[in-house]
Amino acid sequence: MTAVLFGITLIASAGVGVVNLITEEPIAEAKKAATIAALNNVLPAFDDNQVTELEIDALPIKTYTAKAGGEVVGYAVETMTKNGFGGAIRMMVGFTPEGEVINVNVLEQSETPGLGTKMTDEGNPLITSFKGKNPADMKMAVKKDGGDVDALTAATISSRAYVDAMSRAYKAYTQVCGADGAAAESGCATDNEGHEAQEGGQNE
Repeated sequence: MTAVLFGITLIASAGVGVVNLITEEPIAEAKKAATIAALNNVLPAFDDNQVTELEIDALPIKTYTAKAGGEVVGYAVETMTKNGFGGAIRMMVGFTPEGEVINVNVLEQSETPGLGTKMTDEGNPLITSFKGKNPADMKMAVKKDGGDVDALTAATISSRAYVDAMSRAYKAYTQVCGADGAAAESGCATDNEGHEAQEGGQNE
């Protein structure tokens, strides 16, 4: 019986390994394609981008410095938060060189259907609170907490999490923009103070 169980386990493990080998490359290609699509959605046209990996508030953040003809045309930040009602939320946020939000693309979320999931809808209150604005000129919190961001109806926790991810994206933008030496030329901000998203305990 022991030999039979060992044989079954060995065969099953080998099968899982083979499936992993077969699917690993297609999964990686699909993720790469999704990232490119997200970048194109939040940035103006570009022909080159430089990836920088950061850690902000103990979370991994990726930034993309987009260039066209050698000139910086924008920055994209793959940001995240763990404070969503359903867990982690990942987003791609595009900034102009001056720090205005171009667009936001929600990459991953597990929020309540019909409530928190509305953060993915075009023209929802969260994205309209940010598009075309510079977070440096905003109080980064939902209006219920005294901030400038319109929350999703009946989805306070999801809205706060969205703002938290946006705040982290702006921190990453300021770090990378300043490191590029573009601050003096483009006016990119370098001061994150006062832009923390406020946390709360309201239910979805």
